[in-house]
Formats: sequence, structure tokens, C-alpha cells
Amino acid sequence: MSEIRIAAETRSEFGKGAARRARRAGFVPGVVYGHGHAPVHLNLPGHDLMMALKTPNALLVVPIEGKDEYVLPKAVQREAIKRTIEHVDLLLVKRGEKVTVEIPVHTEGELAPGGNLLEHVLNALPIEAEATHLPESVTVSVEGLEAGASILAQDITLPAGVTLAVDGDAVVLQVIGAQAAPAEEEAAEAEGTEA
Repeated sequence: MSEIRIAAETRSEFGKGAARRARRAGFVPGVVYGHGHAPVHLNLPGHDLMMALKTPNALLVVPIEGKDEYVLPKAVQREAIKRTIEHVDLLLVKRGEKVTVEIPVHTEGELAPGGNLLEHVLNALPIEAEATHLPESVTVSVEGLEAGASILAQDITLPAGVTLAVDGDAVVLQVIGAQAAPAEEEAAEAEGTEA
């Protein structure tokens, strides 16, 4: 995973008024915490932050007290209608440190014929990996799976250095059998009545 550098400024004003002024100026208020340090309040460039957060578990590099630090987005608050970023909580991480995050599960391939449906029981897979080497996602093949088949967390091949942070028996994907259409059910009932 690549590092995304964001030019943040230390924030000295707090409260709703200060947050509104920061947002009008194109910044997003944020706070960095972790490793026993006192929380550091920042203003981050809104557009740069929005683009960086399009990558799942983006590893950000922000200047804190004159030193570049690695941070991971922990919580992002968005405006309900416009979906703009209102506030972000960032977790301070160190190179080599193991962190637990969730990565998206993508699928490839076609299910066996028959109109079956693929259900994502877990849309994101909890994993533990080094903070500077987080995978963006995991891809699972569903080629030829039939109704009743399921893929467990332990069945998914993870990159080197990545371990599951969920029970291996947890169902991630399952194939659900096609339901008979109501017209077909009525026809079958009618045939049964005539007999």
C-alpha cells in the first residue's frame, strides 16, 4: 500500500464555530490519537482528504509537531445529505506495528447455472497486518459454486504477513438457491389439485 502525504495544520481553535470556519475555508477538522500521546487537533485539506479516503485503510502521512507521522483513518463523520466529510479521527501508527482493520471482499467468476444468488455475509474481512503493508482488498473466486455452497474466512488466501482477525469458521460468502416464481408455484399447486 502506498503512503499518501497530506499537508495538515495544527488546530488551536475548538468548538462548532471554529469547525464551521475551517470547513468554509476548505479544511476538515480532525484529531490524531494513539500510543499514549495527548490528542493532536488538525485541520486537513478537504479535497486531498476526500481523495485519500477513496482507498480503503489509506495510510496517511501528516506532519505533527514538525515530524511526519503515519496515521490510519479510524472514524469518518459525513454530512447526511451531501456526504461531505465533517470530521475525521486518525489513529497514530508506527512502522512495523500490527493493526486490525477490515478489507473489502471482492468476487470473481460465475456461479453454477440455475439462477442462484450470492450473499455477502461479510462485506469486509477483519484482518491483522503491519500498518505500512495493509492490503487494499481480497478477491475470492466463486466460479461454479452451487446452491448451499459457502466460503469460510479460513478458505480465503491472504497475502504474506496478513492473518485473520475473525474466527476461521465465519461464513464470508454463501450461495442461496433460486426461489420458484409465484406463477410457477401456483401452476404446481393447480396440477396437484387436478390429480
